[in-house]
Amino acid sequence: MTFFDEIKAYVRFGREDAAALTSFLPVVAPELERFAEHFYDVILEHPRAAATLSGGRPQLERLKRSLIDWMESSLRGPHDEAYYEKRSRIGRVHVQIGLAQEFMLTAMNVLRLDFRDAVVTAYPEDRPRALAVCGALDKLFDLELAIMLHHYQLDSESRLLQRERRVQADKLAAMQTLTAGLAHEVRNPLNAAKLQLELLERRLRRSTDDPRLLESTRMVHQEIERLTDLLNEFLDFARPAQLAGADHDLVAIVRHVLELESAAASDRGAELALVNGGAPVVAWVDAGKIHQVVLNLVRNAIEAVEPGGRVEVEVGPVSGGAHIVVRDDGPGISPGVLARIWEPFFSTKDGGTGMGMSIVHSLIDLHRGTIDVRTAASGSEFEVTLRRNPDVAV
Repeated sequence: MTFFDEIKAYVRFGREDAAALTSFLPVVAPELERFAEHFYDVILEHPRAAATLSGGRPQLERLKRSLIDWMESSLRGPHDEAYYEKRSRIGRVHVQIGLAQEFMLTAMNVLRLDFRDAVVTAYPEDRPRALAVCGALDKLFDLELAIMLHHYQLDSESRLLQRERRVQADKLAAMQTLTAGLAHEVRNPLNAAKLQLELLERRLRRSTDDPRLLESTRMVHQEIERLTDLLNEFLDFARPAQLAGADHDLVAIVRHVLELESAAASDRGAELALVNGGAPVVAWVDAGKIHQVVLNLVRNAIEAVEPGGRVEVEVGPVSGGAHIVVRDDGPGISPGVLARIWEPFFSTKDGGTGMGMSIVHSLIDLHRGTIDVRTAASGSEFEVTLRRNPDVAV
């Protein structure tokens, strides 16, 4: 059931209502211009509402004609999906011009009252007919308000998501600055310690063949290498990377990752599959960095599933770009973990550095793409959206 079908069912708008409105159109048509005049007179009485009408008299006249057309088509119907799409465009315009919800609601009530007065005037002796038309008009205005409010809600959700992403980007930028400075300070003494250890090993080999002494230096060497690897991972997150962007086939990148991770999936007893991966899907990306993104997401998904589980990757076009979706049928992500999933140094794995998902987020942000997470008890899904054109963000 579509959104429009659902709200029509909710207000019980049916064929009888549509017929009542259609029959009322020729009766009220001579009054529609007056209704439009009254509608905008009320708006102009209120400075905040009038501020959205910045185009002067020509804009006002266009809006009045549009309103008359809107009233006629509302009564005429048919009240189908094409009708809903047209109303949705009007709703998006209200949002774009910044008309506050309170003015949209009260302005609609101005029209509702004008129509009600017209019904009373048209059918003074026919109460059943007047009630039928008034009831149909009330349902119609409720439908129109629901559509308008739906678009205000979508806009609010979009603004909230954008704000959350800006906050996340600011947090990551601050952490990158801190990490870069810390890594730089640690690298110099670490390199010095490694050099001194190598000199010590040479002297020990010249002066003794005691394996216990050499074993100790070997262990220290391993720990320094481990710290070096960790430091490099920090720098991958902190270093302001440059994109080597070009048109690449995302399907080919994903296939390569799945080939690399097939052994890990087999060891886990999990199925690893590419779905909808036939024709090439081209996007403007840095192939190496997107390879790193997909590799991190696929490895995490494999680790999330139980033996016998399934991990699948989907690649396909979307409006303005392409997406890569990595989904698993594991137990899902708990709310507490989900809230911190992009934080640097946060990990639920024993011995994990907590840098993997932060690096994924920073690389997607570098591409001016998006990454969204959906999770439930039946599994998790990570959707990466990338742009097709390097000059247009998705």
